Amino acid sequence: MPSPAAKTTTTEPEPPPRPFSLAARAALATGLVLAAFLGAIGLTLSKTNADSARNALQDRLQNFVIAYIAGTDVSRYGHPLLPDATPDPRFSRPGSGLYAVVLGDRGFRWESSSAIGRDFGFLKPLAVGDHEFSGPVDTRMGRLYYYSWGVALDLPERKPVHLTFTVAQTEEQLVSSNAVYRRSLVGWLATLGVLLIVLQLLLLRWSLTPLRKVASDMSRVERGDSDHLDSQYPLELTGLTERINGFIDSEREQRTRYRNTLADLAHSLKTPLAVIRSQVEAAAAERPQLRDALLDQVRRMDELVAYQLARAATSGRQTFAAVAVPLAGHAEDLVRSLEKVYAAKNVLCEFDIEDAAAFHGEQGDLLELMGNLLENAFKWASHHVLLVAKVQPQAGRPRPGLWLSVEDDGPGIPEDKIEKVLQRGVRGDERVQGHGIGLSIVQDIVRAYRGELVVDRSPEFGGARFSVRFPPS
Repeated sequence: MPSPAAKTTTTEPEPPPRPFSLAARAALATGLVLAAFLGAIGLTLSKTNADSARNALQDRLQNFVIAYIAGTDVSRYGHPLLPDATPDPRFSRPGSGLYAVVLGDRGFRWESSSAIGRDFGFLKPLAVGDHEFSGPVDTRMGRLYYYSWGVALDLPERKPVHLTFTVAQTEEQLVSSNAVYRRSLVGWLATLGVLLIVLQLLLLRWSLTPLRKVASDMSRVERGDSDHLDSQYPLELTGLTERINGFIDSEREQRTRYRNTLADLAHSLKTPLAVIRSQVEAAAAERPQLRDALLDQVRRMDELVAYQLARAATSGRQTFAAVAVPLAGHAEDLVRSLEKVYAAKNVLCEFDIEDAAAFHGEQGDLLELMGNLLENAFKWASHHVLLVAKVQPQAGRPRPGLWLSVEDDGPGIPEDKIEKVLQRGVRGDERVQGHGIGLSIVQDIVRAYRGELVVDRSPEFGGARFSVRFPPS
């Protein structure tokens, strides 16, 4: 008989247990700490009250002794006379728990009415001036606290009378008082603990509200109901939300940048293509010049295509991977190249660059930015150009900000024409060679790095000043 085929069963591994939520972790930790704290407070207050009650008992017994001493007199024969009136009615009631005993020389012994029939054999006379508080002492009457004071009563022309006054009290009264205090303390601490736990849960729910808001806003962004996360977050979440918004903006701006690049490329090719078309139409009359014109326009088209494709590679600000690129060396290389191109103008370019000035981003973006600004300044300057770069640190930010400006002594830009000059494809002067897209590229790079571009008049040269400010990140 063939054996049945063995059947192998595989079980899916159980998923790891889900970790406690932040609210549960905080509530558990707070509950444990609160229980330990209130327990320590309860023990401390209970011990403090017990010590205070013991000290109060000592003071009370001492006052009773002083009262008996003050009311005691001595007869002419040296016999002590105790007062008839007691400092407390309980001394007159047998078994009241409050007793007075006086020991003297030659076997003298006096007891209050409450101490009659009680055994105080454990009491010993004290030397004059000595006093003693002791307890609780185990006796046949129960546990007692007592205070004793040795005194000497002076007599005229006689030897002083030595007496030891003792007042004792049973422990039950002190224990009962401490028990009442402990019960009251436990009740109040328990009530306080419950109120604190409820308050902590409410505060915890309020404290975690921003996190729930971040999750809700993220869902709204994913659904397309919102463009960004709300900017009103606590300081601890600001860095996180800023970086999330940075990722969102980087993705959208990358698509916009590619669309603008294609539009710029198409716009830049219109003029060369129109020239080629006109030259071809006139080829019959000017055939010898046709070849040179075509080659020149084709070369310009090739340069523009390469230029716009390089611009399309602008990466924009990288939240975690931006690299610090020093400015000084690259600025010098760019200026040397421009001085050759504009040698006929004899332009002097001065630098005011801090040693720590650096651009946190792609080197290609920095060269594109400074190259366009410097070329624009060289193009319009009469004799002077100034490049300034300063570091702008900010507390709490790992990367400092950067302020970059390029000034010239040219004619400047009228305030009412600044917005028009910054538009794509617009030149400041149609007679000056160019395609009017350099400043547009600068704006794209500045926006990609969350910067700001300001155009105003140079305070030193009187020409135009282009200022770029990149915030700390």
